[in-house]
Amino acid sequence: MDALERRPEQNPPRDHVEGHEHLTPDGEQSLFAQFAQAKSLEAYCQHWLTLQCQMIGTVSAGVVLLGPPNRGPYSPVAFWPTGQRAVQHLTEVVEQALAERRGLAIKREPASAAAGAPRHRYEIAYPIDVGGTIHGVVAMDLVARPDRELQALLRRLQWGFAWLEVLFRKEEAAREGAARKRLQQVLDLAATGVGQDRFYGAATAFVTALATRLSCDRVSLGFLRGNHTRVRAVSHSAQFGKQSNLVRAIGAAMDEALDQQAVIVFPAPPDATPHVTRAHAELARQHGSGALCSIPLMAGDRTVGALTLERSADQPFDAATVELCEGIAALAGPPLEVQRREDRWLAAKAGESCQLWLGRLIGPRHMILKLVVVVLLALATAGAVVKDDFRLSATAVLEPEIRQAAVAPFNGYVAEARARAGDVVKKGQLLCSLDDRDMRLERLRALSQQEQLTKQYHLAMTKHDAAQTKILAAQIEQAKAQLTLLEEQLSRTRILAPFDGVIVQGDLSQALGSPVERGQVLFEVAPLEAYRLILHVDERDIAYAAVGQRGQLLLNAAPDSPQPFAVSKITPISTAREGKNYFRVEATLEETPESLRPGMEGVGKIEVGRELFVWIWMRQVIDWVRLTLWHWLP
Repeated sequence: MDALERRPEQNPPRDHVEGHEHLTPDGEQSLFAQFAQAKSLEAYCQHWLTLQCQMIGTVSAGVVLLGPPNRGPYSPVAFWPTGQRAVQHLTEVVEQALAERRGLAIKREPASAAAGAPRHRYEIAYPIDVGGTIHGVVAMDLVARPDRELQALLRRLQWGFAWLEVLFRKEEAAREGAARKRLQQVLDLAATGVGQDRFYGAATAFVTALATRLSCDRVSLGFLRGNHTRVRAVSHSAQFGKQSNLVRAIGAAMDEALDQQAVIVFPAPPDATPHVTRAHAELARQHGSGALCSIPLMAGDRTVGALTLERSADQPFDAATVELCEGIAALAGPPLEVQRREDRWLAAKAGESCQLWLGRLIGPRHMILKLVVVVLLALATAGAVVKDDFRLSATAVLEPEIRQAAVAPFNGYVAEARARAGDVVKKGQLLCSLDDRDMRLERLRALSQQEQLTKQYHLAMTKHDAAQTKILAAQIEQAKAQLTLLEEQLSRTRILAPFDGVIVQGDLSQALGSPVERGQVLFEVAPLEAYRLILHVDERDIAYAAVGQRGQLLLNAAPDSPQPFAVSKITPISTAREGKNYFRVEATLEETPESLRPGMEGVGKIEVGRELFVWIWMRQVIDWVRLTLWHWLP
């Protein structure tokens, strides 16, 4: 409490103050009248302290200290007795009460003995706590009294604190009301341009509303273009000459505020920070503006423009108006800047973007961007100079060169199945067999018929019946042919593998006993050593393919073992797959590993030649552009 003056040693605290122990009704009424008519905070606190000390009585000294809420420092604004400022001895109790944020009463021994028995005294201090906020402290020096009477006096002092609480709550309500009023003004003015579709209309509506609300002769809005501010809107003016002297003077004033990154008020208040105001003074001299205020507009951390307000000389810009204008500029600046940027031509947006990225690329910082650009440039240069192998990629499938079918020789039933699709078989190996019981019975019938005819033939021979002999001989030959046919069919009931290979189709293991018809394909067998590779080449790439070109195949089943091949045939017929057209290109494998099987799929690459790296990657885009231009150009 540096503001408390040191009490002189020759004037110790008094035990009582004559004339104040008893307050007459007239005196009390007079004090209350003065208290009610107080016009300032200091007068209010002085009359309140006087009332409290005279109503309590035996107060030798008192002080009210106020300061910034919860922060301090707190300085004296009222003393008791009036005019006496020697209250340095209350510093200790004041500091302790503020530190503990509660009322304290400290008992003190008298400094010296006066006439009669010496009496003790109390130093009391109460923080002025309003809603948890400490606005100050009240301290008093009381002559000691009996405990009951002292407690009553302290309660009376606490009740008196309600007057101070009312004062601070009224001031807080007034500040909040003023803040709400200013905020409402800021929101209303910032919202004036929201309903406009274009930037020029929004800016004109904003500055016109601002000039009307703040009683300004003219309000101008400008935005940075390069290193200078360009005036974009003037209040109450739908059109204005962009090269007129007034507009140039306003732009110079805005530049002056932006160069100093500060709010410029002209004429400057006596306690204001000094700034260069040459352009503002020139604007006031040439165009009769008595008072000027220029406020920079910010969008994030960037300065985007300025707002200049002009008034007559008898209406200078006070601190409250400047604060209000700053709030309006802070709230309205970003949306106006966004609307201005969105309302430009596409070429202007593209040019600004290029300029921004070029500045980042050439200027300081942005090291990652520079590294990425260097890498991209290096890749582009390498692609335009370096050549690489140009290869056509295509899906591929293995097919056997031949596929021999094993068919049913006659109508019958499946009796046995020893192989199925995927099995590797040897030449002559049994694949399946058909039921031959009916044929064997038919063969026995044919044998018995042949023997019977033979007996009849011999009997006719003994009777020398030539005609009957010839007839029976023919019938015997017919029976032999029938028997031969049955024996041939019996030999075909066993379906054998025609050569070494693999069964690519057929599975009768789940069809035992089922009927088969003559000519029905039961199995298909393909050799293991002879394959052909079928490549499905996109029609956009078929022009680069030619017979004799070499390439490599990677199968899905063996992605680590490339197989070389050579193109042997290009079919002139395309097939549609997955929304695209493909040509069938046949190739021959140079090697046939034992692990190969028909139907395996993979990716084949046909080696065409060496081309520029960039052409290899961009050829399809180039072809697409050519076709598109050819389609649209007349």
